[in-house]
Amino acid sequence: MKRFFAQCYIWLLLVVLYAPIVFIAVFSFTESKVLGNWTGFSTKLYTNLFTGDMQGSGSLMSAIQNTLLIALVAASISTLIGTIAAIGIHNMKGRGKQAITFLNNIPMLNPDIITGVSLFLLFVFLHISQGYTTVILAHITFCTPYVVLSVLPKLTQMNPNIYEAALDLGATPFYALRKVLLPILKPGMVSGFILAFTMSLDDFAVTFFTRGTIGLDTLSTYIYTDARKGGLTPELRPMITILFVGILALLIIINLRKARAAEKANAK
Repeated sequence: MKRFFAQCYIWLLLVVLYAPIVFIAVFSFTESKVLGNWTGFSTKLYTNLFTGDMQGSGSLMSAIQNTLLIALVAASISTLIGTIAAIGIHNMKGRGKQAITFLNNIPMLNPDIITGVSLFLLFVFLHISQGYTTVILAHITFCTPYVVLSVLPKLTQMNPNIYEAALDLGATPFYALRKVLLPILKPGMVSGFILAFTMSLDDFAVTFFTRGTIGLDTLSTYIYTDARKGGLTPELRPMITILFVGILALLIIINLRKARAAEKANAK
């Protein structure tokens, strides 16, 4: 009975999590402007999304471009900074390491609205004009700790003698970093990049407080503004479906690669 109820709980949890996404995906294949009103199968919303034949298409496409650009830049810089920070934290000892690790976890536990307001006040205090720069800096701030947590386990699993052996054999620290450490840390860096990218893609509160008044919109702020007008643009349904399927396919590919790598390692 315990196993039965545990399985029921898991399936109920999965249904609650994914039923809304499936609902949106199903109604992305109908022309109805009202979500939940099926008027027959149609791919017109997808056609409108890709051709721009819809009301407010310019602002929506601009929001998509802004979202992808900010997410790519923030995730790339966060991966670089987070990897270097993880190496530094790994090489620390004693209470200093514990203190830095604790400080790294605070941005992840801190509510987004507090992070957004804090960064907004900081940019105002420093007289930094709000726009692309402040949004990217804000996204780097809250994405970097996730990269650190993704890379640290790889450093813990690594044999510390490998790096030292490379130095003893005449390699410079930078060459040993590039040829020895980075290949070992690559899986953690890729995971950290994907996590940072999705966190940036999904963020609303921090972006809302740091974008300023220049009309900069990302998908989250665009959807928020669109919803306040009394409803959502129908073309958002196929866009959400495409994003979900794309991220799902990416995760499946990464997990399959990890499984094949583990099989090869076990075979050896």
